[in-house]
Amino acid sequence: MTSAPTEATPAPRSRPEPDDLAAVDAWWRAANYLSVGQIYLMANPLLREPLRPEHIKPRLLGHWGTTPGLNFVWAHVNRVISRDRQAALMITGPGHGGPGVVAAAWLEGSYTERWTHVSRDAEGMAELFRQFSFPGGIPSHAAAQTPGSINEGGELGYSLAHAYGAAFDNPDLLVTCVIGDGEAETGALAGSWQSNTFAHPVHDGTVLPILHLNGYKIANSTVLSRIRAEDLQALLEGHGHLPYLVEGGFDGEDPAAVHRRMAATLDEITAEIRRIRERAAEQHRAGRDVERPRWPVLVLRTPKGWTGPTEVDGRQVEGTWRAHQVPLPGVRDDDDHRAQLERWLRSYRPEELFDDDGRPREHLSAHVPSGDLRMSATPHSNGGELLRDLRLPTIAEHAVDVAAPGAVSVSATGALGGWLAEVVRRNPETFRIMGPDETVSNKLQAVFDVTDRQFLGRLEAGDEDVARHGRVLEVLNEQLCQGWLEGYLLSGRHGLFNCYEAFVHIVDSMFNQHAKWLEESRGIPWRRPVAALNYLLTSHVWRQDHNGFSHQDPGFLDHVLNKQPEIVRAYLPPDANTLLATMEHCLASRDLINVVVAGKNEQQQWLGPDEARAHCVRGIGLWDWACTDAGSEPDVVLGCAGDVPTIEALAAVDLLRTHLPGLKVRLVNVVDLMRLQDERAHPHGLSDRDFDGLFTTDKPVIFAYHGYPWMIHRLTYRRTNHPNIHVRGYVEEGTTTTPFDMVMLNDLDRFHLVIDVIDRVPGLNVAHAALRQHMVDERLRCRDHTRRTGADAPDIVDWTWPDT
Repeated sequence: MTSAPTEATPAPRSRPEPDDLAAVDAWWRAANYLSVGQIYLMANPLLREPLRPEHIKPRLLGHWGTTPGLNFVWAHVNRVISRDRQAALMITGPGHGGPGVVAAAWLEGSYTERWTHVSRDAEGMAELFRQFSFPGGIPSHAAAQTPGSINEGGELGYSLAHAYGAAFDNPDLLVTCVIGDGEAETGALAGSWQSNTFAHPVHDGTVLPILHLNGYKIANSTVLSRIRAEDLQALLEGHGHLPYLVEGGFDGEDPAAVHRRMAATLDEITAEIRRIRERAAEQHRAGRDVERPRWPVLVLRTPKGWTGPTEVDGRQVEGTWRAHQVPLPGVRDDDDHRAQLERWLRSYRPEELFDDDGRPREHLSAHVPSGDLRMSATPHSNGGELLRDLRLPTIAEHAVDVAAPGAVSVSATGALGGWLAEVVRRNPETFRIMGPDETVSNKLQAVFDVTDRQFLGRLEAGDEDVARHGRVLEVLNEQLCQGWLEGYLLSGRHGLFNCYEAFVHIVDSMFNQHAKWLEESRGIPWRRPVAALNYLLTSHVWRQDHNGFSHQDPGFLDHVLNKQPEIVRAYLPPDANTLLATMEHCLASRDLINVVVAGKNEQQQWLGPDEARAHCVRGIGLWDWACTDAGSEPDVVLGCAGDVPTIEALAAVDLLRTHLPGLKVRLVNVVDLMRLQDERAHPHGLSDRDFDGLFTTDKPVIFAYHGYPWMIHRLTYRRTNHPNIHVRGYVEEGTTTTPFDMVMLNDLDRFHLVIDVIDRVPGLNVAHAALRQHMVDERLRCRDHTRRTGADAPDIVDWTWPDT
């Protein structure tokens, strides 16, 4: 690996002017000074007097080790931006280097623009220092409070996926992504190197990965810093990159020499990027195949904690893991440590960097971009500034004609696919569908009537619906799909993530981080709302009978509902028209995470388009056509949420109408799961009066639920009638079997629901013991049929709502 290209035409090595690099160095020193100040100081920001204990924070929190490297990269990328007028976004994978990102924003002026109480003077510098990792202040990472950030980097692994998400459909954007060598060990980051196989060199922006090898994690060495150089080069080349290397700062090397190498190498890299994009544009104009380029990647080797204390108490710190967090831990109480901190701060020569009032001196701005070209002020990092509403088609053109409940059977996601195709057609640059190779499996294949899967790898004759450019991104890596979509949304666009329900758990932790980001950003006045993160979960637990236990898990809903109620929504549309109405609502929403669970198999449809929309607006409601209470107080309420539970609940009503015609039964269907919750606990919650009106205050409620049954109890525990609510759902009983056997295994079947009614309605247990025994026998009959024939009984398969 060298600092020059290893193939193609060698780029001419530029010679940056010494004055230019002096300004870059001054900016770097200023950023380092501000970073150290944030970690340590709560007063005396300009060192106008010797440091005293009261100037030092009582709790020292923060991460120094990665920060000088981040500041170094930021300073040099600024030079490129200013020279080329290049729109750029910086993503800092090691977001625990937050002091550096905050320092950059303050130096560029955007921090003061966003947070006016942190002025660009001595008083503002004092506040900048004091607030960092301080009660009532700001977090230690590149959090939502940090101008210019879309990647907090607290939980490592997602930076490169976020970078490519931001680059998609942003052809003029350069996304520089600093990847820490600790982060590079994560599975999510390791998979993210495949992203360049999906980025189009004409229609999409450029991602420049910068692999920062400072050698250490918290208390141990990193893998990529210790493997042979030729192996690292082979790894990066195997991922389709052209590696460049800048190494320096070791053994007391003068930073000026490292600045020269870094500037020259970045000039070569940007020249190579221009050649790649010009060549691709020429191929595209000529109608030729646009080849997958070998994009540059920069490997930057600098010491961990560069420019910090070399030794502390006789132990090596700079260039070791000891520099990771706070190199001098005892400065408030230890006079020697405090003196060492002061020497460290003064080594940056702050008097050259800030004037008497604490303002950055003019020469620091020589290569700082202005306006939106500042990486801390780019609108691509505050995507709501760029967001435009989707042009959504009406659902009427794609709705299913339902003459009567149960009169027609279709695939709900199949109907949705046609509508999504029109969404794609109307929004060719601002909407994408992500998924792990399941678009067709999930019955959304109608989108391929108007677009293709985007792929820059080798195309072969048998490929279907695959092209160099398309609106669907498929890769068998749920983390990559999630990361791409998050980056796409946070930079101001819209999208949908479709996935098998069981395997969306792979992104549980990524979901957590995005939910936390949204929760924080909703309270930040300058963060504009972004499009919702929309999940479509299908191939769900009740129709994974053919794949077996490994594919059967509805627990993502439980995970989602742990988050703040202002952020999360969960929808269980029972048929195609309710799915269409739900998705229309979700794609128009902002600053939310919407989880929609819907089946892909053909099944009976219950509501016409107008009824479906009204039902979805309510989120919950009784279906009078399925009720036998004739508007009076019911003897029992059957609740249901989810498509298969709805079928079983309706079939149970059918059985009750036949065998207990005098029983007054009410059926309540839930689309918006949060309607079950108290209005004081969730914005969508029902009032106690409305809930009691539907579910009564004292009658038995038998609830058929798509997921784990305790979720319904959790949502309704404050309700007056909660003691009478009995829930059937998935209880972790699964195997490879038939669809109806799956519901029987979990006691969600129609016969067991009837048994529950008999057991819980006063007087029925004794009077109708024979009926109860008949229901038990029916379960045995159906179980025996599956074991003998390998299929469900015909009367189960062919059941339809009797009024059809």
